[in-house]
Amino acid sequence: MPWELDNDRPIYLQLMERIQQDIVSGIYKPGDRLPSVRDLAVEAAVNPNTMQKALSELERSGLVYSQRTSGRFITEDTQLLDEMKTSLASEHILQFLEKMKQLGFQKEEIAALIQKALKEVNL
Repeated sequence: MPWELDNDRPIYLQLMERIQQDIVSGIYKPGDRLPSVRDLAVEAAVNPNTMQKALSELERSGLVYSQRTSGRFITEDTQLLDEMKTSLASEHILQFLEKMKQLGFQKEEIAALIQKALKEVNL
């Protein structure tokens, strides 16, 4: 099943974000080998060159590393992975808060809504 990508943003950035999310959520574990560029491109329904660019950028960030004949692997640097997870969470929180502000909610109202939702959701 192809990944959900929109045409309003560069595809390689969306691919990077999806792979980052898969890494920090535990779908790919530290030290795991990533599928090949071609396999990932087929899964995402994108050009292999676009997937290659996304993976190269992830390598540059240190999240992924290459072993010449063995493929690409997820970093085993758990501190980097924790920092990435916290950073992604902070981005989502800021986006959420901005949307709530646009809806006209005040801080206290947002906090009350979050508390209510936390009681209703089983995390």
